[in-house]
Amino acid sequence: MDSTLVQDKNGDKRDEIELSAQQIQLGNIHTDTIRNGTIGDQLVLTATLNFDQMNASSVSSRVMGRIEKLYFKNLGDYVKRGSPLFDLYSEELNNAKQEYLLVLEKKKVFAAETIIDFDRLLQAAKNKLILWGMSESQVLELEKNKKASPTTTFYSNESGYITGLDIREGDYVMEGGTIVKLSDLSRLWAEAQVYTSQLAGIDRNSVAVVQLPDFGGREIKGRIEFVNPEINPDTRINLVRVSIPNPGNQLKPGMPAYVLLKSPQRKTLTLPIDAVIRDGAGATIWIQTGINSFKSVMVETGLESDDRIEIKSGLKTGDIVVVSGAYLLNSEYIFKKGTNPMSGHDMKNM
Repeated sequence: MDSTLVQDKNGDKRDEIELSAQQIQLGNIHTDTIRNGTIGDQLVLTATLNFDQMNASSVSSRVMGRIEKLYFKNLGDYVKRGSPLFDLYSEELNNAKQEYLLVLEKKKVFAAETIIDFDRLLQAAKNKLILWGMSESQVLELEKNKKASPTTTFYSNESGYITGLDIREGDYVMEGGTIVKLSDLSRLWAEAQVYTSQLAGIDRNSVAVVQLPDFGGREIKGRIEFVNPEINPDTRINLVRVSIPNPGNQLKPGMPAYVLLKSPQRKTLTLPIDAVIRDGAGATIWIQTGINSFKSVMVETGLESDDRIEIKSGLKTGDIVVVSGAYLLNSEYIFKKGTNPMSGHDMKNM
């Protein structure tokens, strides 16, 4: 744009310039009438997929003993409910088996000759075996064979992928000791980090969208399950968890993700972001005051969403605003008048 053609509309109007029709065309200056619209905030957080601990479980030993065999030895192995997990050698369990067989034998021999309630004794011996992890079918097999095996096979009562396996064949395990940790991957957590300055913008009822860069930006809607009530004093970072479905178990823990939190839309004055000129002093826009004249106006901005920005004050419905070429107008003003149009605004009133 040829700046020599720029003319002052009036010498006392320091924040206003007038252009010719040719200048407006060459400068690609376009205007639009500002009106009420809608805008909603969107917070983008960096996240990592993790196991949903609500769908995690542990399989523990109910009796002390030595692990003779592990049927699954690798992290990530999938275990079906009812699958054998490990064989255990346990003196206590073997003694309980022998006790059960002894009561069975005594009932057979002495039931008709004594007032002893062998059924009650038998049930008590059976209950001990069940409480120590044997199944009904294993107790029936013991009763049928009349012989106790030195090792006992224990089965998984849950399905899932092995996420923890801190024991090896030959290791001793105490009563209550964990054998394996399992996790169901049908749902995952997207765990996002959020700074304390961003917490005010988080609404537990807002729409949560998890974006997956490893899947071409695929987006999955989820829900906020947890916002950590405690702030890390060293990093000033909080934790937000969003639960998402994982059909087909395609998503894996450890994958990177983004959590997009979208607040509800609200009615307000909005403009294209390019219409607003911002620097350390504030934000201004150019409005059309005449056929070819333009004036710089300071505004207070709010939310930004996509290519729109909220105007909280400084404009009113019906103002004609420069939406394209605002920076060119600003440069022309500075070049012609030797001052920044912002310098003429009263910052205290904004």
